[in-house]
Amino acid sequence: MQSIRIATRRSRLALVQADEVARALRQRQPGLRTELVELATAGDRQQHADRPPASKEDFVDALQEALASGSAEVAIHSMKDVPAKPAAGFAVQTFGPRADARDALVLPSPGGLHALAAEATVGTSSLRRRAFLLAQNQTLAIRPLRGNVDTRLRRLDAGDFNALLLACAGLDRLGLGDRISERIDPSVVVPPPGQGAIAVQYPVARDDLGTMLTHHLVPQVEAAVGAERNLAARLAADCATPFGAHCQQREDGAWRLLAAAADPEGCRCLRLERVGDDLAILVDEAARQLERLGIGGLLAETSA
Repeated sequence: MQSIRIATRRSRLALVQADEVARALRQRQPGLRTELVELATAGDRQQHADRPPASKEDFVDALQEALASGSAEVAIHSMKDVPAKPAAGFAVQTFGPRADARDALVLPSPGGLHALAAEATVGTSSLRRRAFLLAQNQTLAIRPLRGNVDTRLRRLDAGDFNALLLACAGLDRLGLGDRISERIDPSVVVPPPGQGAIAVQYPVARDDLGTMLTHHLVPQVEAAVGAERNLAARLAADCATPFGAHCQQREDGAWRLLAAAADPEGCRCLRLERVGDDLAILVDEAARQLERLGIGGLLAETSA
């Protein structure tokens, strides 16, 4: 293979991630030419609309169409934006190490989550972040905030908000890690499945692409992200529901799986933690317990 076209969203973060993939591919295969195919997704077009994107498909539609039409060989996504059940005919896997999966509290001055004053205004359009923040502090005023990372930071600096909640991974990849006031423990605000991981997507019939991309797969990352996504699929949880799942391998080799769901006002919150050696068993146990605790009704109520 002499050249490869890589479909990516046009945001600065998406381009940084796509360039990271392109550089890694060229480094392993000298002489390979890479071209970034920049596209706007339905989710991008809704960034300044009054309503949030309807589904994760909104952030991957145009890139999948590029693969289907043959105008690109590989698409790059943030794994958290990829539906738990990928579209038929396409393979999806992680690429390289996972960045920090935690959410970041960003303040205009030093401080932390527990130092936020009563009725402090926090900017986020994520139902998950809203719900888990309110579960910790019912006095907070959560206000919707759309746009790319730079736009959100400008709104904070202009005094429109007292705090922001963003992804550590995005800030770190953009060289803005110094803006993070607190990296929130995942047991407090449970990240969405796949946060911090780069996803590569390609036609399942292209074995040559699969072989090339598998060289950049980190088994522990693929396993952890797969467990998070499998749990979300089992529970029919998506970006329209306040659900989080985070899996990480401990130093002793065991896996720790966290999962949580809440109503948008943070009044009802279900949380669990499981530790074990078999991820399939952990996911099954977590799903069964959450179902017994009533997560189905909670998620249905949220998406109604």
